[in-house]
Amino acid sequence: MNNLTSTAPVIKPQPSKGFTLIELMIAVVIIGIIAAIAYPSYTRNVIKSNRSAAESYMLSLANKEEQFLLDSRQYSATVSDLLTVPADVGRNYTVTITTTSAPPSYTITATPTGNQLSADTACGTLTLAQDGTKGVSGTAGVTGCW
Repeated sequence: MNNLTSTAPVIKPQPSKGFTLIELMIAVVIIGIIAAIAYPSYTRNVIKSNRSAAESYMLSLANKEEQFLLDSRQYSATVSDLLTVPADVGRNYTVTITTTSAPPSYTITATPTGNQLSADTACGTLTLAQDGTKGVSGTAGVTGCW
């Protein structure tokens, strides 16, 4: 008999189940890159949405001021006489009204508070006057903020 041929079974290595460290690190890097791009965009949109809610509320207040003038022959200096402040606006802005009696006029001012104050420096405080004039205290200008 010849001993050159062996009848012993050949054991093949089983492929490992799971991820290698390199595959895991590549996935972490990809997620990190996506998060670095998406998070600033998300926060910009949240700040812009908060500002838009305040502007919409200010325009509603202006409408109520005109109705108040027709009924009372003067403008109201109290926000609560006209409309209640929505929670999303009250959380991010302090809204006030200043009035003058001769000639009757008003200015609605929305001053940012909290995170809105620190994150929305380009627009800052928003104003809306009785004649429809809009204003901002930041560097972006009226067209960039309203």
